[in-house]
Amino acid sequence: MSDRIFAGIWLVLCIAGLFIAWQIQSEYSYEPVGPRPFPMLLLGLMAICAVMMLLRKPDTIQWPVAATLKKLLTMCLMLLVYGWLFERLGFAICTTLLTFGIGLLFGARWWAAALSGAVMGISLFYAFDRLLDVTLPVGSWLS
Repeated sequence: MSDRIFAGIWLVLCIAGLFIAWQIQSEYSYEPVGPRPFPMLLLGLMAICAVMMLLRKPDTIQWPVAATLKKLLTMCLMLLVYGWLFERLGFAICTTLLTFGIGLLFGARWWAAALSGAVMGISLFYAFDRLLDVTLPVGSWLS
């Protein structure tokens, strides 16, 4: 029953998001299709998934144990801190710290989490900034 409640609430939120996304306009044309299709596509796909959750046969639900809920709460807090520090520290450092924290949260050794965090932060910054030409913040601590 809880998955159907979640799917119903999520479907309402997706429909509201679709109405909001439909109103997105850009002052100037920097892309051939504009800024509207990406959020419309994502919200449409999420709405389809919510409808599929509403229509499927319900499963028996086992609630997670306290340790799993603690990890989920910790990850939510890490994502909030990531968003809060994103412009101050920049994409590469924030992503490195987030990947390091998630690695530790899922049981990685500290050196493996640090190495994967550094590789993830630097390689994603390079991929978005240089290859895809997406402007990402480098951090206000540098200026």
